[in-house]
Amino acid sequence: MVRVMDEVFKALADGSRRKLLDALRRKNGQTLTQLCGQLDMTRQAVAKHLAILEAANLVVPLRQGREKLHYLNPAPLHEVYERWIGKYQRHRLTALSELKRNLEEETKG
Repeated sequence: MVRVMDEVFKALADGSRRKLLDALRRKNGQTLTQLCGQLDMTRQAVAKHLAILEAANLVVPLRQGREKLHYLNPAPLHEVYERWIGKYQRHRLTALSELKRNLEEETKG
């Protein structure tokens, strides 16, 4: 599990890879050529970034005839959210709710 998370964070650390994920979020199931058209880098560079995203399981390639389509896999991002973000957000929302309740009680009193 830790190694998988390491791969996800490594993949997300690069701005070009985040741009690729954004492109797939806007339109899922794109070819390498389509993705290259949206980024200012060589085909080889985009392919290298896609390989890192695939290793982190953030992108899943599927062959459809002669084309290789790339799809966003949100599951690893959800795992990051559950482990690192969701827990902290829950405490924050609880604190805001308590603050609201306390302020409302002060206003009534």
